[in-house]
Amino acid sequence: MTEKRSSFTGKIGFVLAAAGSAVGLGNIWRFPYLAAKYGGGIFLLVYLILAVTFGFALMVGEIALGRKTGQSAITAFKSLDKRFSFVGVLAALIPALILPYYSVIGGWVTKYLTVFVSGGASAAAADDYFTGFISKAGEPVGWFLIFIALTAVIVLLGVEKGVEKVSKVMMPVLVVLTLFIAIYAMFMPGAWEGVKYYITPDFSKFSATTVLAAMGQLFYSMSLAMGIMITYGSYMKKDVSLEKSVRQIELFDTGIAFLAGLMIIPAVFAFSGGDEAALSKGPSLMFITLPKVFDSMKGGTVIGALFFLLVLFAALTSSISLMETVVSIIKDKTGWNRKVICFAVLVFCIVLGLPSCFGFSIWGDFAIKGLSILDIFDFVTNSVMMPVVAFFTCIFIGYVLKPKAIIEEVEIGGEFKAKTLFTIVIKYVAPVCIILILISSVLDALGIMKI
Repeated sequence: MTEKRSSFTGKIGFVLAAAGSAVGLGNIWRFPYLAAKYGGGIFLLVYLILAVTFGFALMVGEIALGRKTGQSAITAFKSLDKRFSFVGVLAALIPALILPYYSVIGGWVTKYLTVFVSGGASAAAADDYFTGFISKAGEPVGWFLIFIALTAVIVLLGVEKGVEKVSKVMMPVLVVLTLFIAIYAMFMPGAWEGVKYYITPDFSKFSATTVLAAMGQLFYSMSLAMGIMITYGSYMKKDVSLEKSVRQIELFDTGIAFLAGLMIIPAVFAFSGGDEAALSKGPSLMFITLPKVFDSMKGGTVIGALFFLLVLFAALTSSISLMETVVSIIKDKTGWNRKVICFAVLVFCIVLGLPSCFGFSIWGDFAIKGLSILDIFDFVTNSVMMPVVAFFTCIFIGYVLKPKAIIEEVEIGGEFKAKTLFTIVIKYVAPVCIILILISSVLDALGIMKI
């Protein structure tokens, strides 16, 4: 007897779970430092335009594919056209490769939360604290195991009792925390210059690299081209409005990213005396610069603890969606018991995550083109595999399945008002943009062109 496929209880459950997937570390630390690096307000404007066009079309396409087939990525493409089975296989590999190293970073966040909760803000603000922590062989592994185990427990509970229930709690709390910290940061002495830099577009700073960086962030932030939205679409009920749901997911995702910028950019501006370079430090911004900012604040220990709680929630909602996607793919392919699959995926993630942990300690000498083991996994998945999957998804929807099939699926739940925009973007705009992202990412990694 075939086990009945799980589903979300309704629209709210689906939107919050999918938004939880989209809202992750990419929103909280990657968006603010990219915004700072590429001109503040002009990056924000470009990102918003791309989100409601480019991102909207890709998300509609992926969720509709999942709902239409009732299957996860690996079998959804195959069921519609066997020639595109390889796209499903690639899409299935991406979350399986991202989850282990993402959970290593999730472990770092968990560690910092405990440090701030226990009153260690000053210790965390020391110049060598972060490098000292990740260069240890044992401690980062322990925090990694805690984070991945917590993710596995929630996924083990299933779609309704685990993924949906946790998302319904975490997402509203996440929004409230983000708002609170953003308002607090904006009223710090000297912070208003950072607010103006962030929200005022300076068109003299606009360039092609601004657009490419914003498009790359869109993939990273909105959980596109990694099988997640196809999987969540397969759990979506037919009477739920797909177009409205995508708009609401985008609103959540972009809203949190915007508020994260309001949390971080004004605070760092105030701390650094308006030095834009202090914002462009990439991943180190969250673990080195921000602890210094919190330590310099009045009440910074409490704000820092709330911030890392927020980041932990964001990281967890994304890691849950990554693991749920992998579990769903294996279940669709094998029909095995969910508990067995969860345990197998947990073991796989631990084995594959350990090299990323050790890449900063006992295997710290290993690097390719200056990239650590964790950075290599990140580059291969985010900069190569995701654009490839997105490109072939657009080709599949635009020229093989045809946009009409997706439009019909969307219109089961009501009129598809943006169907003309969807068709134009998915057939003509997105494929060209995705190829440009792929080329620029590879050239950047090779040091031929800096993005």
